Amino acid sequence: MKSLNNSWNKFIYKIASPIYDRFFNSGIFLNARKQIFQAIPFNNKQKILFVGVGTGADLELINYSDLDITAIDYSPDMLGKARKKFENSATTFLEMDAQNMDFDNESFDYVVASLILTVVPDANKCFQEMMRVLKQDGKVIIFDKFVPENQKLSLPKMLLRPIISVLGTDIGRSFKELLLNNNIKVEEDTPIMLNGMYRKIIISKMN
Repeated sequence: MKSLNNSWNKFIYKIASPIYDRFFNSGIFLNARKQIFQAIPFNNKQKILFVGVGTGADLELINYSDLDITAIDYSPDMLGKARKKFENSATTFLEMDAQNMDFDNESFDYVVASLILTVVPDANKCFQEMMRVLKQDGKVIIFDKFVPENQKLSLPKMLLRPIISVLGTDIGRSFKELLLNNNIKVEEDTPIMLNGMYRKIIISKMN
């Protein structure tokens, strides 16, 4: 399948930005996000990075005013929506490619990645970047869609995959493949919605 493309994704999310919250910050997606973020013990001594923050839907579910948060997105239109929502907060919003971040090694206690690893053209590079900027004792929180473990992509999804990729997302990526050649520990891998297609995954670095 042809790889996703950064420039095309930027165009897609320019179109999607006005209506994004209607779909991904409501209904089952909102309930899934609530499940994920209610259980994470953020505190004001930690440095937190949101990768692919989009319109800031995740930030609305945490006590962001008391936290040291940096939020990045490749789409200026999505980022503009987030900046407007949180214009009175201390959150730092940056337009940045998640596959090539401008941060020092081991900069963050938490890296949050919601619906980003199946959007970027190179998921492996994005994943490696997230691990690079994560502190040794930090954690990465992932909410995304992956092919369920020990299952192959169904024929209908195989046929739909190249079509859906035109919309800027990949329904056929395997999280297990991202773990290869990465010295990490999976602390949690929980099915969240749509029969395990969407999962909450918490990972950390091996000591």
